[in-house]
Amino acid sequence: MKKFTHHNTGDEKKLTSDTGTNISNNRWSLRAGKRGPTLLQDFHFYRKQSHFNRERIPEKVVHARGDGVYGEFTCYRSLSNLTTAHFLQEAGRKTPVFVRFSNFIGSKGSKDTAIDIRGFATKFYTEEGNYDMLALSFAVFSILDAMKFADFVHAVKPNPQTDVPQATVAHDNAWDYISKNEEIAHFVMWLMSDRGRPRSWRMMEGWPINTFRLINRDGVSTFVRFVWKPLLGVHSLLLDEANIIGGVDPDYHRRDLHEAIERGAYPKYELGIQCIEEGDQFNYDFDILDDTKFWPEEIIPVEIIGKMTLNRLVDNHFAEEEQVSFDPSTLIPGIDVTNDPVLQGRTFAYRDTDYHRLGTGNINDIPINRPINDVHYNQRDSFSRYRIDADSVNYKENMLANNTPLVTPVEEGGYGTYPEKVTGEVTREMPSDLFNDFYSQARLFWNSMSPIEKSNIIDTFIFHLGYVKSKEVRQNVVDMFAHVDEEMSAIIAAHIGVQKSTNQQVNVSESSPAVSLANTAHLPNTQRVAVLVADGFSGNEVAETIQVLEKHGVFVDFIGNSLGTVQGSDDVEMVTNKLFQATYPVLYDALYIIGGEELTPIVLREINAYFTAMYKQYKPIGIANGAETFLDVPSNAPGIIFASDEEDFANAFVEAIAMQRFWNRSV
Repeated sequence: MKKFTHHNTGDEKKLTSDTGTNISNNRWSLRAGKRGPTLLQDFHFYRKQSHFNRERIPEKVVHARGDGVYGEFTCYRSLSNLTTAHFLQEAGRKTPVFVRFSNFIGSKGSKDTAIDIRGFATKFYTEEGNYDMLALSFAVFSILDAMKFADFVHAVKPNPQTDVPQATVAHDNAWDYISKNEEIAHFVMWLMSDRGRPRSWRMMEGWPINTFRLINRDGVSTFVRFVWKPLLGVHSLLLDEANIIGGVDPDYHRRDLHEAIERGAYPKYELGIQCIEEGDQFNYDFDILDDTKFWPEEIIPVEIIGKMTLNRLVDNHFAEEEQVSFDPSTLIPGIDVTNDPVLQGRTFAYRDTDYHRLGTGNINDIPINRPINDVHYNQRDSFSRYRIDADSVNYKENMLANNTPLVTPVEEGGYGTYPEKVTGEVTREMPSDLFNDFYSQARLFWNSMSPIEKSNIIDTFIFHLGYVKSKEVRQNVVDMFAHVDEEMSAIIAAHIGVQKSTNQQVNVSESSPAVSLANTAHLPNTQRVAVLVADGFSGNEVAETIQVLEKHGVFVDFIGNSLGTVQGSDDVEMVTNKLFQATYPVLYDALYIIGGEELTPIVLREINAYFTAMYKQYKPIGIANGAETFLDVPSNAPGIIFASDEEDFANAFVEAIAMQRFWNRSV
């Protein structure tokens, strides 16, 4: 095999195409003018991207691990002043949807709780055809131009020599790429933050990241970015929780989604829009076409325009979830693309990928992808053709079929592209100098974090960089993020064995409180409570507390040493549905210790283990009357609710569950 072995690096080797042509620019796509659209004649981008799209078979190259559910979107008010999109024309109008949540880096067999960006793709089955809204769990992306997408993914995927590690950027290649591509700094701050470890897909925001246009009946264009906001608020796992759960329950997010829908606690999200008028696009200190920058809500407010409710699971995971296809160029009249450099590349890449991955040109004949309106076209054949087209004419223009199927004029609802004026020389320049500002918004994000969020970011950096073998790469990363915050960089340096950086942080004092999880909604609904029980528990007290918990939508599991009925006082019985041996405290959001009079050494050990673990994770703990006698409970510890001290213990415990974490607890 030696004759087939080839080295692409070292000895000042030149980057070429696969046909041997030297490449002069591997960073920027070819555009018609600095702010113009990407040109189809850019064969280097086309070949690079189309080859990349075919690198994995048969699973997705990215976002391979995921799950999908059905639901319904309800429009709150008419947006006819902004767009002709039919599903946004009338208050109360309902549109069926299919949503797929996913992880970005890992393979189909990886874990749900990896530290990663999440996909949040929504297919609207509108009366004008399908509309795909492809969102991510961060408001920003990792690259400035689609040309670099293959390089980014190559770097964060497992090492090509060893295929290790899986579903993580805790390795040399990833951080080498990061340290040599400063545009990614803002994205990495989001990745290292608590948002890289969502508690649940139901508690996760979604941003399509790209800048689109809304176009109304008068042809007036408005720049827009969308955002999904979960009604349960945005919440996360601790670093240790995410790592442990990935081992004990790699399907954690799937189970969570299924359980909520099966119990009727349907996940709900409100859709918001941020709008910028055409003439105002240059009025900001960031370029609105730059996907490594977000639009701070304090500057460009979010207007809530509708709500999505997810209420039905799939019948067959492969036929529906695995075969669903999303494409940002699947648009309907009233919504158009912009010259956003990443979006320009995505409009080609997604459909091309799925032609390859699904093995057919008939992607939209697959049931999950079929529009709900009538479809008439002249494409024919390809693999897996189930539709039987009985026409003898399959071309335009024609006389034999009276030139049908007919085109629809824009005035009558046909899709029309915004007639943007394009000027300038063919170039690979970036759209504006503001694209070169790599650190201002990364610093703004840091300024927006609460003290505990900042501490968590530092810990997550240290965790990942601790796996990087190259000291030079570690040093480069520390030097890079000193531009974001000098103190943060210095603390990281002290832990990973490199020198403190001499670089200075950028001079940005602004913040965006909206991106801090400290300011999100806190509710008890669907929080999972572990109830530890043994024979002889306080019957009426416990029964009343459980009733209050369930009234507030809390999910309760009864955990014991054996499955079956457990007898309490006052003729109250509980049925254990989980075993100590088959579940773990890290899978729960709160703990209720009710104990009992007949505690075996095994049960006593387990109760203390649960208490210790969940106390260290800052979680709320309720303790029934008498249960405190076999626990070593720190005095006056925040978030520890004693039935013996609270007249209305049940509601006090519910309030603690809603808080979710007690960061002021000494651990």
